Amino acid sequence: MAFLEIFLAALAAFLLGFGWYTALFGKAWQAETGLTDEQANSNMGMIHGLAFLMMLILACAINFIVNLHSPEEQTFVHGAFHGGLSALWYAVPAVTIHYAYQRKSLKLWLIDASYVALFMTLMGGVLAALKLG
Repeated sequence: MAFLEIFLAALAAFLLGFGWYTALFGKAWQAETGLTDEQANSNMGMIHGLAFLMMLILACAINFIVNLHSPEEQTFVHGAFHGGLSALWYAVPAVTIHYAYQRKSLKLWLIDASYVALFMTLMGGVLAALKLG
């Protein structure tokens, strides 16, 4: 079951990213990155595959933290708390360091860092909620 939990958590994050970077912030993200439509749509199989692999790794890390708690504590909210905390302590600071050195815009940072925080929160919630069954 552990692999299925990790896969489903990564899939939830990936699907959130689809909506985030298309309907919600797709045009703004593309404008801030300076990518043309052609550049943004090239090598999508490789990019999506790599992104999903990294989401699987992040889901494994969050699952490790969630599993440190007793089965009675495994709720969506509890898992989301640990996923969000992991994002705010590790992922968002890492994104911030890179964006500061690369002189990326605040708008791009808000789009990307918010997505990372949200998808890691979602991952934690999904991982813990699936342990209830």
